[in-house]
Amino acid sequence: MSPITDPWFYAAAIPAVFFVGLSKGGFGGTFAMLGVPIMALVISPLQAAGIMLPILIVMDAVALIAYKGRADWRSLSILLPAAVLGIGIGWATAAYVNDAFVILLIGIMSLAFVADYLFKQRKAAGASRHNLPKGTFWGTVAGFTSFISHTGGPPFQMYMLPLRLAPMLFAGTAVIFFAAVNAIKLVPYFMLGQFDATNLTTSVTLFPVALIATLCGVWLVRIVKAETFYSIIYIFMGLIGAKLTYDGLMAFLP
Repeated sequence: MSPITDPWFYAAAIPAVFFVGLSKGGFGGTFAMLGVPIMALVISPLQAAGIMLPILIVMDAVALIAYKGRADWRSLSILLPAAVLGIGIGWATAAYVNDAFVILLIGIMSLAFVADYLFKQRKAAGASRHNLPKGTFWGTVAGFTSFISHTGGPPFQMYMLPLRLAPMLFAGTAVIFFAAVNAIKLVPYFMLGQFDATNLTTSVTLFPVALIATLCGVWLVRIVKAETFYSIIYIFMGLIGAKLTYDGLMAFLP
């Protein structure tokens, strides 16, 4: 089976994969959430998700090599077990969950989180400490929403951003977290019929873009100052939150 040949598909897919690659390289945080929505402009969201997941796995492998295990292991020890639970819940309820409701919920939570940061001036308040109940909650939500709609970024960041880690440490933690989450998602996605020959060959065609974009993301994390790094993440978290809220609301309107 040959890959998709429609030039309009690649006009959308190449920028989508590049944005996701920047995020997978640790830069921009919520950029990864742009991938499926951009590709869904020219193909179905379900097919876009099926094409994107193998690309995410390749990006994860490149990013894992680049960061060489640099991460906040305490955060991962809290978030990853909870994420596995969230993925299990997503798998068990996949036939019953309303995707639009999940998207709307994550959008509203993202906007509320950014607003809370702005109004309470969390920058000046200093870094938060690890919190097991809070981390378990957000880790579970991240696993669930990542499985349902590839929107695990905001819940993950809602726990991680207040910790105010160094950019390389923050990015490395995100890389390991989502590499593990995406690897776990492979089995249930396959069992739900998300992959076929056309999707897989199209994914392979886009692998070079994924590689270049991921390395660009790693490079940007290394040269951007910490305050600028966090400002960029909060800005894009707000923008993505607004888009998700809009998309979710539009899905409920007649």
